[in-house]
Amino acid sequence: MRGQRTRPSTLVGAWVGNGLVTNLGDFESIATTTVGSGGQATITFSSIPATYKHLQLRMISRGTGTAEFTIRVRLNGDTGSNYTNHFLEGDGTSAISGSNISGTYMNLYVQPKSSALANVFGGFVVDVLDYANTNKYKTVRHLGGYDANGSGYIDLDSGLWMNSSAITSIELTTGATSFAEYSSFALYGIKG
Repeated sequence: MRGQRTRPSTLVGAWVGNGLVTNLGDFESIATTTVGSGGQATITFSSIPATYKHLQLRMISRGTGTAEFTIRVRLNGDTGSNYTNHFLEGDGTSAISGSNISGTYMNLYVQPKSSALANVFGGFVVDVLDYANTNKYKTVRHLGGYDANGSGYIDLDSGLWMNSSAITSIELTTGATSFAEYSSFALYGIKG
C-alpha cells in the first residue's frame, strides 16, 4: 500500500547526528578511562583519528567537592575565548536557562557532589558533530543528569567551538574539584 510504512522485526539503533536511527554497529570504541583511587582532575582523549563522521562521549561521573560542579570542555587544547554554550536545567521544582559566550571553555552542567547520596553518579551523553570537517565551526550537544532519591538535576546543553580545525583532542576538567573514583568516560566514533 502506498505511503504505508512497515515496522522492522528488530530495531537496534540510536539517535545520533541528524536525528536518524543508526545501527549500533556504526559506533566504534576509540578510548575509555575510569578514575582510580584519589580522584582525577582532568580527563583527556588525544590523537583522535579523523576517520568518523561524529564523536560521542558517554560518561558517568561524580565530584569530590562539596558542591555540584560543571564539567569544562576544551577542544584541541584551545584556551582562547572561542567557546559559547546554551543550557536548560531542571531540578524537579524549577527550571533555569542561560548562556555563556566568548568563554575559554564549554560547560556541561551539573554533576553530583561528594555529599550527594552514596554512590550517586550522573549519566551523560555528549555528541560532537562533524568533528573532522574543516569547513565549519564545531557543534556539541549534551544531555545528562542524575537522581538522588527525589532530588537531582537534568540538563540539556548545546555548545559551539568557533574554530574550523578538525578535533584531535578533548579535555574534560572540573575546576576546583576532581572526578571521583569510579567515574568513567568512553569515547566513540560514529561512522557516516
